[in-house]
Amino acid sequence: MMGLIAQLRERKAWAFPVGGTSWILALLMLAALLYLGVEVGQSDFTPLISIYSFLFLAYLWVFRTTKEKDLGFWLLVAVILRLSLVFLFPLLSDDVYRFIWDGQLVINGYNPFNYLPTTLINEGPAVPGLDWELYEALNSPDYFTIYPPIAQATFAVATFLFPNSLYGAAIVMKLFLFAFELGSLILIVQLLLHWNLPLKNSLLYALNPLIIIEVCGNLHYEGAMVFFLLLSIWLVVKGRYWFSSAMLAFSVASKLLPLMFFPFWVKRLGTRLPQKENGGLLQQLWQSILFIDFKRNLLYFLLCFTILLALFFPLLNGVFVQNFGDSIGLYFQKFEFNASVYYLLRWVGYQTKGYNLIATIGPRLALGTFTGIILLFLWERKVDWKSLPVKLLWAICLYLLFTTTVHPWYTSLPIVLCLFTRFRFPILWSGLIYFTYINYSYPTYQENLTVVALEYSLVFGMFLLELIRGRNAKPLLS
Repeated sequence: MMGLIAQLRERKAWAFPVGGTSWILALLMLAALLYLGVEVGQSDFTPLISIYSFLFLAYLWVFRTTKEKDLGFWLLVAVILRLSLVFLFPLLSDDVYRFIWDGQLVINGYNPFNYLPTTLINEGPAVPGLDWELYEALNSPDYFTIYPPIAQATFAVATFLFPNSLYGAAIVMKLFLFAFELGSLILIVQLLLHWNLPLKNSLLYALNPLIIIEVCGNLHYEGAMVFFLLLSIWLVVKGRYWFSSAMLAFSVASKLLPLMFFPFWVKRLGTRLPQKENGGLLQQLWQSILFIDFKRNLLYFLLCFTILLALFFPLLNGVFVQNFGDSIGLYFQKFEFNASVYYLLRWVGYQTKGYNLIATIGPRLALGTFTGIILLFLWERKVDWKSLPVKLLWAICLYLLFTTTVHPWYTSLPIVLCLFTRFRFPILWSGLIYFTYINYSYPTYQENLTVVALEYSLVFGMFLLELIRGRNAKPLLS
């Protein structure tokens, strides 16, 4: 952290603002965030969206008006805003109870992938710390856990330190995520400097209220995934391939999503001969594959998968693959929230078959995501590391376009990736997606499809506008 401060001072980006406007706005943002963290629950839509709208508009104003000399001040504010939520119990998400459930299993010598909570609570064995009160707080007691080993390790540490305190265990997990977020802020600045991009872009992630609330406020492990992914990218652009491989494995072991990014490393890890620019599309495609440095790729990914295996090894047994696979499969076949393409296909299914076809649509959309990513890999022509974030942005957005469930915190990856590109539609998305919390405000849960339709119409509209404006156009939000 001190090294980052020294770099900002060297660039004269650490001067605190003289005027009172910035200080007042920072205090108002802190007060609003604290009120949200203390008083606002998942079903309190009116105060939630009011506070969030203020925070989001303030965030946009800060980004548009801040000069580089004031960057250090707002990065410090971003750290304080995150820290303010660390010691508050999550109110907008009940995932924390499953985290503690899994942690209690681990510290008592049980594999969390072996036991359904419903079966365990009814049939045993009896596990210290797992009681009916905790069970009734779980949101998916009939599903096996889906949280990979890095997340499971923090659950275990938290429940080991505070086996009898939900609050204490939650705070330990939040401290882990706070540390990951600090690391992400440092890495974002380092990558922007390395690629000669505007340092102010760091505020697009640092002050984004969705990131602050959902990662440090509500314990979503996208924060760990983002940190290790950024660290892997930073190490590889500095030529430290083997450490980069290890950190990519850690990113996957935090959340599985970075697995879809592996193809975009292949050409960038090296080619044996320069690719020619002339020739037809198929010829260039063949050349791009023919000249891949397969030896470096083999070593890089062999190390990556070896570390992944080592991380998963304590959890591996005869039923792990089946239970974990069942949970992932059920995710695409049972859960639905704030989807786009899937909802259109679901409507078609109701019109043609008279019932919800999620059991067949979900897996086919997952296959469509895989196919789309492979096509992106095959047809990409610019393969330097600076172009990597935009390819990853397309991949994650393709996944979110086709998946059946898009919770607000799922936009963490698009947000962090877009600041290394000319695209800003994920920023608009992060502002609009919070309106989906209206679903929890009704007497019984129901999805407001008008909100969903408006959200995606505006996001797709901005995406198309940015695409049409061309590569040399100045970002819409700059």
